[in-house]
Amino acid sequence: MVNTQFGKCVKCVRSDNGLEFQSNNIMNFYAENGVLHQTSCVYTPQQNGRVERKHRHILNVARALRFQAHLPIEFWGECVLTAAYLINRTPTQVLHNKTPYEMLFGKPPLYSQLRVFGCLCYISHKSQASDKFEPRSRKCIFLGYPFGKKGWRVYDLETSEFVVSRDVIFSEHEFPFDKQFNLETNSSSGALIPRTVDVHGDNDDIQYVLESIEERGSNCENAQQNDAAVGMADQSADEIAPIELQEEGQTQPAAHEQRVRKPSTRLKDYICYTARVDSSVVADNLLLTSGTAYPIARYVNCNRFSESHKGFLAAVTKEKEPEHYGEAVKSKHWRDAMQSEIDALERNGTWSLEDLPANKTAIGCKWVYRIKYHADGRVERYKARLVALGNRQVEGIDYTETFAPVAKMVSVRTFLAVAAIKGWTLHQMDVHNAFLHGELYEEVYMRLPPGFTHSQTGKVCRLRKSIYGLRQAPHMWFSKLTSALESYGFVQSKADYSLFTWRKGDALLAILVYVDDLVIAGNSEDAVYEFKQYMSRMFHMKDLGYLKYFLGIEIARGPVGLFLCQRKYVLDILAECGLLGAKPAATPMEQNHRLAESVGEKLKDPEKYRRLIGRLIYLTITRPELCYSVHILAQFMQDPLQAHYEAALRVVRFLKGNPGQGVLLRADGDLQLNAFCDSDWASCPLTRRSLSGYFVMLGSSPISWKTKKQQTVSRSSAEAEYRSMANVTAELLWLKSFLKSLGVIHSQPMKLSCDSQAALHIATNPVFHERTKHIELDCHFVRDQIQTKCIAAVYTRSSEQLADIFTKALGKQQFAYLLCKLGICDLHAPT
Repeated sequence: MVNTQFGKCVKCVRSDNGLEFQSNNIMNFYAENGVLHQTSCVYTPQQNGRVERKHRHILNVARALRFQAHLPIEFWGECVLTAAYLINRTPTQVLHNKTPYEMLFGKPPLYSQLRVFGCLCYISHKSQASDKFEPRSRKCIFLGYPFGKKGWRVYDLETSEFVVSRDVIFSEHEFPFDKQFNLETNSSSGALIPRTVDVHGDNDDIQYVLESIEERGSNCENAQQNDAAVGMADQSADEIAPIELQEEGQTQPAAHEQRVRKPSTRLKDYICYTARVDSSVVADNLLLTSGTAYPIARYVNCNRFSESHKGFLAAVTKEKEPEHYGEAVKSKHWRDAMQSEIDALERNGTWSLEDLPANKTAIGCKWVYRIKYHADGRVERYKARLVALGNRQVEGIDYTETFAPVAKMVSVRTFLAVAAIKGWTLHQMDVHNAFLHGELYEEVYMRLPPGFTHSQTGKVCRLRKSIYGLRQAPHMWFSKLTSALESYGFVQSKADYSLFTWRKGDALLAILVYVDDLVIAGNSEDAVYEFKQYMSRMFHMKDLGYLKYFLGIEIARGPVGLFLCQRKYVLDILAECGLLGAKPAATPMEQNHRLAESVGEKLKDPEKYRRLIGRLIYLTITRPELCYSVHILAQFMQDPLQAHYEAALRVVRFLKGNPGQGVLLRADGDLQLNAFCDSDWASCPLTRRSLSGYFVMLGSSPISWKTKKQQTVSRSSAEAEYRSMANVTAELLWLKSFLKSLGVIHSQPMKLSCDSQAALHIATNPVFHERTKHIELDCHFVRDQIQTKCIAAVYTRSSEQLADIFTKALGKQQFAYLLCKLGICDLHAPT
C-alpha cells in the first residue's frame, strides 16, 4: 500500500518478538521484497519505544471514549479503532499544529462527519419495510467510522449486529448504555426529591423549596445556556461526508453546529480549536496554552501591582456570579444569601401575603446575584437581591413618579480625577437593601419569589414598601437618601444631582451616588470616619473600605495616580465569544470599511449581536479608543448581517491584545480643562450626515469623550467641524460647573483644539455669511463663549488631533500614535 499509494518503499520493519510478526508467510514476504526485519530484545520494550508510546496514546483515548459512552468491555475494539481515527485527525504541536492525516495526504481532513462516540442514533431502512405500518428506522449506537465506505458504523440494539449506513439521525446527548439514561427513560418521574426548609415570618409560613432540575427552567425567566463556539477548519472540496438525515422541525444541540464547507479568507486570523468556555474556567486557568499560538497569559498579568492588589484581582477574577436561579440554587452560599434576603424583606414588613383581587395582576420577580468584596480581595458577602419585574407595571395605576438620578460615567471619571490630583482619600459604602427604605403608596401585587412557596396555594405578595425593580423604587429611595445627606449638611450639586458636597472649616467631603453605592472622597480621614458612622446610624450600611471595585471598574491607586480598567469584564467577553485563543487584531476596525452598505446573509441569531454590542458599549467607560467602532456597529442592532457580526468580533480580537488596558488619572496633572474636537464630513453613505467626536482632559487625565452622528446634513466640512465645536463647548461648560461643585474654579479660558481653519474663522468672527446663514442659532453660542473668554479656540494639525480617533477608522501606526497620547496605558501588560 505504501508503495502504491504514496510512491515510497518500506526498507525496514521493527517489531517485538510476537509470533504474528515471525510467521513463515510474513518472513517470506520480507525476503521476496527485500525488507529488513528487526526485533527488540526480550523484555526490552524501550528498544521499540515509538510504537509502545503510541500504544499508550491510543489506549488512553480508547479508554476515554469507552468511559464517556458507558460501553461494555465487549466493544473495546471499536473504541481502539475510533481512537486511532480521531488521533490521525487531531492537530498536534509536534507537526506544527497540523494533523497526521494532512501530513500524509497533503490536505486537511473533513470534520463534518464527526459525531459523539457511543451516542444514540437511528438508521433508515425504508426499503426493507414489509408493510406501511412498520417502523421506518432502527435504534442503534454509533460506534465509529468504517474504512473504505462513506457512512457511519452503528450497532443495532434490536438485532445485535453491526451495520454501516449513511442515512443516520443522531441524538448526541443520549447514551443508551448509560445507567442514568436508562433510569430516566424507564422511570415515571426523573425529578429529584425536593428538599424543603421552613422560613418563619410574621404573616404565615412560607416553604423554601429547592426545586428539581425540571422545575428550574420554568422559574428562571432569564436562564441562558452557553452554546459552544464551533472551531473553524479548512476542508477539502473533494472529500464527501455521509449525509445525516434531518427530520422536519428537529434541531441539533448548539454544541454541534454545521461547519463551513469551504475555506474562507475571513477566518485566517482565527484558531480552529478555539472554543467558548465558561468564565469560571478562565479564572481557574488564564493561561489556556494548550493548542493555541496566542495564549491569553501573553497579553495580561498583574506583576506591576502590589501583593494586596494582586490578591484582590485574583479574587475578583476567580469568583463567578450565577446568572439565574438554576445556577445559584446549587451552591450553599447562594441559598443562604436568598434566605437572608427573604428574612430581611419580612423583617422590614415589605409585603403581606394575600389573595389576588379579581381586578389586579401580580407582576413577576427574579433573583440577581452579586459578590461584594473587601478592599483586600476577601469576599465580604454573597448578595442575592430579589427584583420585581417592573416592566409589567402599568403607568398611572401601579406608579406615577419614577425619575431618580444616578452618577454619569463622565461624572465618575471627573470625580476620581480631581481626587487623584488633590490627593483625596477614596472610600466606598453600600446600602443594604436600599430600596426597601422607600415607602410605597400604590397597590402593587407580586408573585412569590422563585424557589419559595406557600402552604396555601394562590397567595401573592402585596407590597407594602418599595422593592428593587419597581418603577417608583429609585425615586423613593433617592428622596430618602437626599434628606439624610442634607440633614448632615451636604449640598446637592446643580450640575449633577448625584453629587453631594460638605464643607466644615478646611475639611471637605464629596459623595457620588449610584443607586445604593456611595463613593466617598475627602481631604480628612476623620471627617470620612464620622460620616460613615452617621450613615450607619441612618441605614444598614456595608463599609467596603478603600475604593477598589465600582460598577465593574477595577481601580488601582499608586504614586502615579488612579488606574481604571475593566480587565475582568474583557476576559468575560473573550470567553463568551470563544476568542480566548484567537489571534489579536492591531486595530478595532478596518480602514475604509463599508459596513453601512454591506449586503449578504442576515445573522440567524441577532440577539447575540445585540448582547455583544451592549457589552462593548459599557466597555467604552474605560476604553475610549472603542468609541468609533462601537458607534458604527450599534447602528445595525435592528437587523444585523453576518458581516456586522464579524466586524464586532474583530473588536473583541483587538481586546485580546490588551485586556487590561485602561485610563490613567494622573496625580501630577493640573486642573485645567483641555478639549479636542473633530468631524468626518458626510461619512454616512446612506444619509450623508457627518460624524462628530470630541475628547476632554483634565490636566493630563482623560475624563470625557463621545462619538455621535450629527442630526442634520452639513453642506461643507467647515460646517461639520463647527457643529462639532458646538457639541464640545456644551460639554466644557457643564464640566466647568461640575468642577465648581468640587471646589475647582476655572479662572483661565478652557482650551479647545480644532484642525479646521475655516471653522475657527466662523467661531471667531461672523464671516462666510452666505455659507453659514442656514446654521442653527444654537451653534453660534461657540462664538459667544470665545468672546467672553470662557473658551480659547486654537488650531492644531490633523496629525496631532486627538479626536481623530473618534471619527474614523485609522491605520495601525496612526492609531497607536494617538492612543499613547490619550492618557491610556496597559499596566496589566506582561513585563
